[in-house]
Amino acid sequence: MEQPIRPRRLRKTPVIRKMIRETRVSPSSLIYPLFVREGRNIIEDIPSLEGQKRYSPDTLPFALEEVCKAGVSSILLFGIPEQKDEMGSSAWEEQGVVQQALRIAKREFPNLYCITDVCLCEYTSHGHCGVLKNHCVDNDKTLPLLAKIALSHVMAGADMVAPSDMMDGRIRAIRQELDLHHFEEIPILSYAVKYASAFYGPFREAAGSAPSFGDRKGYQMDYHNRREGIKEAALDVQEGADILMVKPALSYLDVISEVSSSFSLPTAAYSVSGEYAMIKAASRQGLVQEAELVCETAVGIFRAGADMLITYYAKELANWMKEGRIG
Repeated sequence: MEQPIRPRRLRKTPVIRKMIRETRVSPSSLIYPLFVREGRNIIEDIPSLEGQKRYSPDTLPFALEEVCKAGVSSILLFGIPEQKDEMGSSAWEEQGVVQQALRIAKREFPNLYCITDVCLCEYTSHGHCGVLKNHCVDNDKTLPLLAKIALSHVMAGADMVAPSDMMDGRIRAIRQELDLHHFEEIPILSYAVKYASAFYGPFREAAGSAPSFGDRKGYQMDYHNRREGIKEAALDVQEGADILMVKPALSYLDVISEVSSSFSLPTAAYSVSGEYAMIKAASRQGLVQEAELVCETAVGIFRAGADMLITYYAKELANWMKEGRIG
């Protein structure tokens, strides 16, 4: 009797393993977040984010040189002003901290792709992401301010704007404002599915953006909800978003996957400060091998469907790609 043919497993030598990888990433898919604070001659450590620093606009080129040397071509700028008020008015000033940083970055590194965070939480005295009315954020009154911020960033040199506020209608407001001023080609990276997460703690210390009262659950998403996230993304698509982001990343791989498969737009994921801090802490205690764990989690995010990854490990990941640990 003829014996059935048994399927053979491919002998996976190191070369073959790389040849047949299903998920491939490159430095061009990485975005590095940077904190810029108002002032001069500032390069200071961020205690909550080991290895990360705050820069003043004049010292930012030192950081950008490292980014470019690593092979990372995109950054995401967060601003920390000296003065805050209830409206967050320093966010759209011509000489605001992000606007200063953009002019310097584009002058010194013209090929670097500069994305800016558009929100009010770092600039308001109360730390919320919009204008307040009786201790609640007034969604509609916040929209024109977000549009002003986005326009001011683009006029200073931003290549892309990324609204993170989670106000309803902000993509349309920003798109209309940019188009009105003939910036139709500037894309919008929407924080489309942003959950009210405990993973943001280290960032809020780094950016000085913790709310002075209450929380942000009224406008950020409930982490119990998946279908709501898809609805939020669909609304942003209708309003003119060019890229959809899911934030955080590791606890929301299912959402990344569904957003990626549901829409034709590129999907971004933000591996946030708490995820970074956990790996750093575990590595410091000798509980994990940092490089291996970072590579594994990054590939997991891309495997879920992300096309680009915002991560504080962008420089290290780019270097590990060169070494062949990930790619």
